[in-house]
Amino acid sequence: MSFQPVGPIGGNAGWAFLQRTREAQQEAFDLSPRISRETSDFNARISEITSAEELVADRRLLSVALGAFDLSDDIDNRFFIRKVLEDGTGPDDALANRLTDKRYFDLAEAFAFDRTPPNTQLSDFGTRITEAYRTRQFEEAIGDTAPPMRLALSLNREIGDLAARGLSEDGLWFTVMATPPLREVFEAGLGLPSTIGALDIDRQLTLFQDKALSLFGESSVRQFSDPEKQDELIRRFLVADSLTATPSQTVRGSAALALLQASAAPAPITL
Repeated sequence: MSFQPVGPIGGNAGWAFLQRTREAQQEAFDLSPRISRETSDFNARISEITSAEELVADRRLLSVALGAFDLSDDIDNRFFIRKVLEDGTGPDDALANRLTDKRYFDLAEAFAFDRTPPNTQLSDFGTRITEAYRTRQFEEAIGDTAPPMRLALSLNREIGDLAARGLSEDGLWFTVMATPPLREVFEAGLGLPSTIGALDIDRQLTLFQDKALSLFGESSVRQFSDPEKQDELIRRFLVADSLTATPSQTVRGSAALALLQASAAPAPITL
């Protein structure tokens, strides 16, 4: 029987529970039959793959490859994924460089099918991809019952790596805005409405920076590699999500909602 990760309540109480039990739950999840089977198969066979055409033709391998980048929903978009992988990331006009969602860039960069040999020939490639796959599958399983927890886990995982990139602060914010899971956490955590996505991109940048400065004392993305500021952003996100939950969600999370304080919710911005 497969292990199903649990986060029995929502909000900050649920997040605290998940943090306490996460390591043990992840270990049990990794040992479940499905995850063990899929990762073992990927590790055994990925070195046989030398082109994007070969990868998209193998549904089992493609499923792990996409899952490692939180792109599982694209499993049937084989022509599109093949184009992303074949173009790579080198040329300015490569598809991954033109897409708003930067998860496709990370996918194309990881496999490097535009180079000879591709990264599938590296000795540790399978291990790196399957580690990412296990992590994201765990997050997805948590999200089956508590979607906000999946987003919080995603930010917790990605923000450190993002802050370490050699990008300007504007570049980091653009990456946040172009990565749907990160954007959702930052928007709600900073009290920004999702409708700002319709604004000019430079105006969006200003709004994100101004709200970060107002709430956290700095306008930078890198500040959220600080565990205390990261926890505060996640706390604000979870509070905001709880306050906008549907009636059915509210019933399921009533234990957590009782712990919330209105003062913790970020003030929304009026456009």
